[in-house]
Amino acid sequence: FAAVPDGLPPSEADASQDMGALLSSMEALVPHLRSLVSGLLPPASCVISDVEHVLYGSKEMGIPCVTFWTTSAFAFMASQQLQRLVDMGIVPLKEAEQLRNGYLDDTVLDWVPGMPSDIRLRDFPSFVRTTDPDDAILKIILNAMACHRTTPSAIIFHTFDEIDREAMAAMSTILPPSYAVGPLPLLLGQVSGGGVVDTTLEPDLSRVNHACLEWLNGKRPDSVLYVSFGSIATLTSSQLVEFAWGLANSKMDFLWVIRDDLVSDGDGPAAAVLPPEFLEETKARSHVTSWCPQEAVLRHKATGAFLTQCGWNSVLESLGAGVPMLCWPFGADQYTNARYACSEWRVGLEIGGDVKRGEVEAAVKEVMEGDKGKEMKRLAMEWKEKAAMAALPGGPSWVNLEKVVNEVLTVAPGSCKE
Repeated sequence: FAAVPDGLPPSEADASQDMGALLSSMEALVPHLRSLVSGLLPPASCVISDVEHVLYGSKEMGIPCVTFWTTSAFAFMASQQLQRLVDMGIVPLKEAEQLRNGYLDDTVLDWVPGMPSDIRLRDFPSFVRTTDPDDAILKIILNAMACHRTTPSAIIFHTFDEIDREAMAAMSTILPPSYAVGPLPLLLGQVSGGGVVDTTLEPDLSRVNHACLEWLNGKRPDSVLYVSFGSIATLTSSQLVEFAWGLANSKMDFLWVIRDDLVSDGDGPAAAVLPPEFLEETKARSHVTSWCPQEAVLRHKATGAFLTQCGWNSVLESLGAGVPMLCWPFGADQYTNARYACSEWRVGLEIGGDVKRGEVEAAVKEVMEGDKGKEMKRLAMEWKEKAAMAALPGGPSWVNLEKVVNEVLTVAPGSCKE
């Protein structure tokens, strides 16, 4: 492994990423990338990235470049429509009131190829939720989408055909050759032959506490709600307390990941915001930790459901484990992922953005014990089987991975798309 500086100041090892600063710093990587790549022996035959500046830089160096897109194909398709939404005058929004008055729900975009005909503006990635014509993040995404249409010789999506077939088919007319290769953890399990993977390398941004797995070992099958809002999402202190009392009042066992910086309006660790009465009420049926090995937790027999912000990795891991979801999208593609989980695949139940303890309590009870929860579990298990089949040798994702290796990554230097 080799690293290039991102130009950002040092931060704590477990600190969440400032996505605005990170995205804005990407262009500064290119000179360092040039220096790194020019010194490689044997010379680089291909550069794989999801950063448009890196793709442009690779093309300028005459090295084939491939996009690896780590969210779903359908969310990528939604983002590809942003320029049209700008041209139509829909984005940016005319006024902040449109964020609250039902406009996002009432605006149906029935013309988007490869997406449901009743998809709404509220189901699009959060970049549409701006009133600023000079919104920096929106501009970054617009530029990125244009780059991925024209610059790479191929695009690899972390998804699988069964779940993203319509979007993949629709994008075949506007993108370079595209390949659905996922879920990657399942493919890795096949490639490694069931145990050759270096276990000293863990795909985590923070230090993992494995004690939660011991706690789960003492629980009944499907009896625990796993709660995690990922590595970037933040809550207000009020939202954290509402979630807490909703969990407490549900009377269910739960495993809750609370990052120290999960709360956006507090000075100390987020867990310190939890009321003492809540801790006393739930101490016999809860386990709170700062981070955990999520894939192992979701695959544990005790885990019955997942309260998630609906990041794409979390969604894929939940489907791959056959675990239904309670969806509380926070930003970016998570609104689109939540729409598909709840309405298209029917393995999810959405919780409103303003977070009320009564709604949380009812949703937890429904997914853990209700008839709808049982149906969600049945459908989630079907998706588990489909994901596993995609990653088997000879399955669609396996075949696509072989195509990527043999037809895309091994092309001769200098053949980057002009």
